[in-house]
Amino acid sequence: MMEVSIADGVAEIVLNAPHKLNALNEDGLRELSAVYDEAGAAAAAGSVRALFLRGEGRAFCAGRDIAGVDGANDDARGYLEGLLTPLLQKMAAFPAPTFAAAQGACLGVGLGLLIATDVVYVAENAKFGSPFGNLGATLDSGGHWLFTEMLGTHRTLDLVYSSELMSGADAVAAGLFSRALPAEGLLDFTRAAAAKAATGPTQAFLASKTLVAAIRRDRLGLWDAVALENEAQVALSATADYAEGFAAFTAKRKPGFTGK
Repeated sequence: MMEVSIADGVAEIVLNAPHKLNALNEDGLRELSAVYDEAGAAAAAGSVRALFLRGEGRAFCAGRDIAGVDGANDDARGYLEGLLTPLLQKMAAFPAPTFAAAQGACLGVGLGLLIATDVVYVAENAKFGSPFGNLGATLDSGGHWLFTEMLGTHRTLDLVYSSELMSGADAVAAGLFSRALPAEGLLDFTRAAAAKAATGPTQAFLASKTLVAAIRRDRLGLWDAVALENEAQVALSATADYAEGFAAFTAKRKPGFTGK
């Protein structure tokens, strides 16, 4: 179900089960986790400096694959805590900038995969929400956090109670994701963004990734955030890319960053 390719510093991961809208069962989660391990090892070796995640077909990921699941005997804890949450944490901690292109249904687990990705570009006709009341279930994979954080309590519970879906354009307008694009240009745009990041100052990007995570996690105030920024900048000043960036500026040329 998973495909991965590495070229020019970018690992491209594809959810490739369009016949089931890229829904993920337990084996799918294990396979995706293994693919991220493979890409992470390449990032540690310096051959991957950005990651691009996408879904094949008309949906990014419609959520958990519940075909054959007996609701009366479902091991929800094993699926969520045993497999999904560790995968999402691994994705969020990936040691390079990560990008996702999302079209069609992006629900449940699919939404979680996007939450765990650094930059998300969505098709204008993508779909987000919480239709899980129809199953006697609730939103998971971090969806409550994202919606409450960005939409507030009333709109979040409105989406939950109504099972209505937001379009990609509306989701971006509400601040959920980075940009909304016409579906036909989504993949090329996202692939180009990942390729550009792969030629950038990787350590500087990772410093910002760490800072943003700390600000969000710890609810930092201005001066606490500034203190962390100061420490990050001091550490970066000892890197080769920092020296190269300043030298290129002085010489009025394009920098040649190596990610070191």
